Amino acid sequence: MANHNLKTLSQVLNILRGRGITKEICMNEQKQFVLEGTDTIYKPSDLCIVKSYRFEGDSSPDDNAVLYVTQDRDGIQSLIIDSYGADSNYSGEEFDNFLREIPVEEREDFDID
Repeated sequence: MANHNLKTLSQVLNILRGRGITKEICMNEQKQFVLEGTDTIYKPSDLCIVKSYRFEGDSSPDDNAVLYVTQDRDGIQSLIIDSYGADSNYSGEEFDNFLREIPVEEREDFDID
């Protein structure tokens, strides 16, 4: 994972949205991973992580996040945001286990300079 100190999470999100990657995969109350605005529920094997970006907060080491760009079997690209530390977006092991099980095939076409 590259460390992108020069860009903030919001800057990278804006760049990716400009490339048409606008939907996020979120864990719902039933511990299912759903594509935003759809009824699509994913298993880790349905996805591939094609890029990950790590962000470290300036003010606190607990203010960290990882942004994952994923692609499903139909070629639909989406985002998963994993904020951890004091502002963790998910509690429990389900989210971490889901992320660990997604295959990773990093692609250079998502490099942001």
